[in-house]
Amino acid sequence: MKLLRHALSAAVVSGLASSVFASEPQAPLAANTGHKKASDRPNIVFILTDDQDLQLDSLAYQPLVKKHLLDRGTFYAHHYCTIAVCCPSRVSLWTGKAAHNTNVTDVNPPYGGYPKFISQGLNEDYLPVWLQQAGYNTYYTGKLFNSHNVQNYDKPFPAGFTGSDFLLDPFTYQYLNSTFQRNQDTPRSYEGQYLTDVLASKAYGFLDDAVEDGKPFFLTVAPVAPHSNVRFSEVGDGPIKELMFQMTAPIPAKRHEHLFDDVVVPRGASFNPEEPHAVNWIRDLPRLNQTNVQYNDHFYRSRLRTLQAVDEMVEGIIERLNHHGILDNTYIIYTSDNGFHIGQHRLQPGKECGFEEDINVPLIIRGPAVLEGVTTDVVTTHTDLAPTILSLFGIEARKDFDGIAIPLTKKGLEIATQQRHEHVNVEYWGFAMGEGEYGFPGVHLNNTYKALRVVAPRYSLYYSVWCNNEHELYDLQTDPHQVNNLIPSGGQSWHATNVTILDLPLHTVVARLDSLLLVLKSCRGESCIKPWQVLHPAGDVSTLEEALDPRFDMFYGMEQTKVAFSRCEQGYILDAEGPQEALMYRDGLRWDEWV
Repeated sequence: MKLLRHALSAAVVSGLASSVFASEPQAPLAANTGHKKASDRPNIVFILTDDQDLQLDSLAYQPLVKKHLLDRGTFYAHHYCTIAVCCPSRVSLWTGKAAHNTNVTDVNPPYGGYPKFISQGLNEDYLPVWLQQAGYNTYYTGKLFNSHNVQNYDKPFPAGFTGSDFLLDPFTYQYLNSTFQRNQDTPRSYEGQYLTDVLASKAYGFLDDAVEDGKPFFLTVAPVAPHSNVRFSEVGDGPIKELMFQMTAPIPAKRHEHLFDDVVVPRGASFNPEEPHAVNWIRDLPRLNQTNVQYNDHFYRSRLRTLQAVDEMVEGIIERLNHHGILDNTYIIYTSDNGFHIGQHRLQPGKECGFEEDINVPLIIRGPAVLEGVTTDVVTTHTDLAPTILSLFGIEARKDFDGIAIPLTKKGLEIATQQRHEHVNVEYWGFAMGEGEYGFPGVHLNNTYKALRVVAPRYSLYYSVWCNNEHELYDLQTDPHQVNNLIPSGGQSWHATNVTILDLPLHTVVARLDSLLLVLKSCRGESCIKPWQVLHPAGDVSTLEEALDPRFDMFYGMEQTKVAFSRCEQGYILDAEGPQEALMYRDGLRWDEWV
C-alpha cells in the first residue's frame, strides 16, 4: 500500500456520505432531435485514453478502432508524449507547451495536479478557452487532470466548456465506483456501474447536445482505461484523513472478463532480462520471479480487456456521427496521455521512464482530406496537438506554442517527410512508481532526467542525462529494445570506446546530441521547433546529420556547454537544472576570439 496525502474529510471519502453528492437525479442529457448539421465548418471528437501503450501492441486488440480509425485514417507511428505521466502530459497537450514551460510537472501538489494548473494561470489560457473565443462549442467528459477532486472541483470550475461531466478524485480510477461532476452541479456517484459505459452514455449525450445547438464543436472523451484500478482506504483519526491507495490491475466490464486468456506480455529483448542494464535505480532492479511474471501477464490481459469497452464506445461515436449526418465533416483524433511498460528492463507495471514503451503513444487521425489506411513516420508530439486543432478550425497558431501543426493531407505529409523536424524533447521530474500487487515498495526517487529522441531514415537515437549526471544513449536501429547503453560507465572515457554511429566516433555524435538537448531542455516557442537554429543562426543546419559536418567538431567537442544537473529535485526548480543557454556557432572562430 502506498500513502497519498489528501486533505479530504471522512464524509467526502465515504461512498455512504450521500449528502456530498447530488441527491436528486441529474437533468438528462439532451435527447436526439433529428439530423440537423452542426455547421459546414468541421467538428472534432478527441478521444484520450489513459496509459495506453503502443509498443506492447494494445491497438492490435481493438478491432473497432482498426475498422473505424486505422483503416479510415492516418496512423502516426512516431508520435510521442514529452513527459510520461498523466497530468503534466495532459497540460502540455491542452496548452501546446512543454512541461518546463507550464511548470506542471507532477500529478499532485506542490508541483502538479489541478491546483498547480490553476495557480499557473492556465485555466484562462488553454485550448477550450481559445476555441470558445473563436465561436466553437466545447464539451468534455471523463478525466481532466489528477487532483481534480470532490473538494476543489469548483475552486474554480475548469474554464472553457459549453458542457462538461468530469471524473473526480479520489474516485477517478475506480472502475465500479466512479464519481462525475456535470457542468456546475454537485458531484454524483455511479457506484456499481461500469465506468466506461457511464462515460459512453455521457459522450453520446453531448454529441446530441452539440448537434441540437447547431454550432461547430469540439468534444473530448477521456476514459481512464486502461489505467490501473485504484483502491482507497482511510488512515488516521479526526476530520482530516490520510488515504492509503493501492494500484491493482484494471477491471474490465463483465462481458469482457473471459477474453484473451492465452495472451501474455510481448517477450522482447528487454523483457525481464537476465543481466541488468540502463542506469540509476533501474540498473539495480532485481529480476522478476515466475510468479511476478505471471501476475504481470494477468495485468496485461486486464488492460486489453478494459480497452474493449473503449473500442465499443469508438464505434458508438462513429454511429452517432453518421446518424446525425456529420461524420464526413468531423475529425476524430485518438491518442493516450502517455505509454506504459510491463516487465521491460525488469520494471513492474508503470510509466514515468524515457523508454520507448513509455513515451511512444498511439495517434490516429480520421477526417476530411485525411489519408485512409496510411502509416506515416513523420515525428509528432503532444505539444503539436493544440496547434493542429487550431489549424483544423482555421484559427491562427499562438506565438508561444512549443509545437507545430501535424500534417494531415497527402501533400502535407510529403512536405513533412522532407522538411519537418526529427527531434522530440522528453523530460521528467520526481519519482517513478511501480503498479500492481508487486509494485510495492515501488517508489523510486531521483527519477528526474532530460532526454531526446531523434528519428530519421539513417538513424534512430535516444539520449538522456539524469539528475545524478549519468548518461544513456541507445541506437534503436540496431537496438530497438534499448538494452545496450552505448555510453561507457565506470569512468571509461567516451573517447576510448570503439563504438561508432553513422561511421563516426561515439564522442562526436554525443557532443551534438548533448548540445541539442541543452537547447530543448530550456526551449520556448520557436526554439523548441527549430532548436538547431539556436545553435546555427545562419540557418545552414537543421538536422543531426548536417550538424555532424567535421567543421563543427571543435565547437561541439570543446567549446559548447554541457548538459548537467546541480542536484536532483522533485519538481522544476531552476537552480537545480544546470546550464540554461547554449552557445551559438560563430563561423569557426573560437569564442575567445569572437568575444
